[in-house]
Amino acid sequence: MKDRYDFTVSSRGFLDDQGHPLNDLPALASDTERVLSAYRNMVLSRTLDNKTIALQRTGHCGTYPSVLGHEVIGTAIGQCLDPTDVLVPYYRDQAAQILRGVSLTEMLLYWGGDERGSAFEHCAEDLPVAVPIATQCCHAVGVASAFRIRNQHRVVACSVGDGATSKGDFLESLNLAGAWQLPVVFIIQNNQWAISTPRRLQSGSETMAQKAIGAGLPAVIVDGNDYFAISDALTRAITRARAGKGASVIEALTYRLGDHTTADDSTRYRDAEELKAAWAREGVKRTQSYLHQAGLWSATREQRLQADCKSRVDSAVAAYLKTPPEPPTAMIDSLFATLPPALQAQREQLARTQEKSGGDL
Repeated sequence: MKDRYDFTVSSRGFLDDQGHPLNDLPALASDTERVLSAYRNMVLSRTLDNKTIALQRTGHCGTYPSVLGHEVIGTAIGQCLDPTDVLVPYYRDQAAQILRGVSLTEMLLYWGGDERGSAFEHCAEDLPVAVPIATQCCHAVGVASAFRIRNQHRVVACSVGDGATSKGDFLESLNLAGAWQLPVVFIIQNNQWAISTPRRLQSGSETMAQKAIGAGLPAVIVDGNDYFAISDALTRAITRARAGKGASVIEALTYRLGDHTTADDSTRYRDAEELKAAWAREGVKRTQSYLHQAGLWSATREQRLQADCKSRVDSAVAAYLKTPPEPPTAMIDSLFATLPPALQAQREQLARTQEKSGGDL
């Protein structure tokens, strides 16, 4: 056999670690309000993140995964999608969900263990947060298949962590997306850690993006802390998918700045100097630095933004804490369209017990 097949995965970046342009910025950089809006959303998602961790530490919220280090990627996803598109998120997509219309209170309800937090009022077709690893990839290709069958020019954005690329769900979904040329964009948020497993031990692949090659999909690697790089890559991939040219994969390189979740202690397995170096490259500060250098930001505007974000988060927390709990029967109500007899009997028993107890169980 003399045939030889060569494959490449390109990489792209526009800003250095201090927010200085490395070369000509993409066209979207001229949309000043978009860039300012992006930065505001990054700060809001980080403010919510800090408050949610505090709620968990004081017993007012369940186990929670921090978004620290992912704000830029999520913001770019939220801005690049059209309202009619569908977001299939994983558990660090808070910044994207805010821009999609998920309220801060809905997010708090979900992480507080209340499934009503997944019944999004303003983006009802977006899928709920996927905590199981990579299962949402299968859901994403299912939604994309429906779009193709209906001849709808809509796109699915499916977000995963680097650990998800080692799962069969991810690879099978890529294969189907490539075979059927589905309108789905897979975004790998490579934060270098799958809980306590470092990137170097997760896979023999030099990059996560190259896993797209076996499925016949184009892939690109971008700096996930570079707002312009991830936004440009997403715009290209979404435009391609919407035009009927199929799926693609984006590997966005970042670093998980917090613990895996509030149930984790990353100091047990992560080097402090490595974390310090990652903080020097993080994307929210880099975006702010760019805005200052471009004459679009000031200390006064930053103070106002911080105060506004705190006010919005505090209002959402107050609404969350005032939300009455669901009745015990709610644990059964959404399992089936029509309850089977065994569950119907259990539901009736729960209702009777609750009535006898005066509403308390």
